[in-house]
Amino acid sequence: RRFWGWLNAVFNKVDYERIKAVGPDRAASEWLLRCGALVRYQGFQKWQQDYNGLPTGPLGKYKIEAINATDSCIMYRGFDYLDGLEHVTEIKLQKCIYIQDECLRRLSETKNLQKSLLQLQIISCGNVTDKGIIALHKLTNLEYLYLSDLPGIREKETTVHVLQQALPNLELELDLE
Repeated sequence: RRFWGWLNAVFNKVDYERIKAVGPDRAASEWLLRCGALVRYQGFQKWQQDYNGLPTGPLGKYKIEAINATDSCIMYRGFDYLDGLEHVTEIKLQKCIYIQDECLRRLSETKNLQKSLLQLQIISCGNVTDKGIIALHKLTNLEYLYLSDLPGIREKETTVHVLQQALPNLELELDLE
């Protein structure tokens, strides 16, 4: 168990030189795929899941539009990869054991995501609490938020109220018990 935690931490280590060399979208794609997530590029329907099949071409040709991090090992330490992404409109975090409140706070403070992110789903991430969900209030363009199977949410009514006050245009869908 400790070995996998160590290995996942290695997968999440940010390589700033790589970001400079290949651009933010390519570097983030490599990080996400290495961690078991999927990405979809602008203008494409198909999800990219094979690290070795990453598309090549001129720098900046492939822009990440969507991230599906289901069952991935992404963690806070890799979130610097998200800083340069300008076209991400949707993110799905499902069964991500390393996602916690700090990750959601970091996500909501990422300037480019504040502008571009429209849809967010957080499902079965056991380390997420009310604090992390409330931190999402900085995602001012968020149109849709789906929350499901989050046992760390204890103050559902208060959390929903705070979010709806901060983001009046947000469609909030809950499946929390």
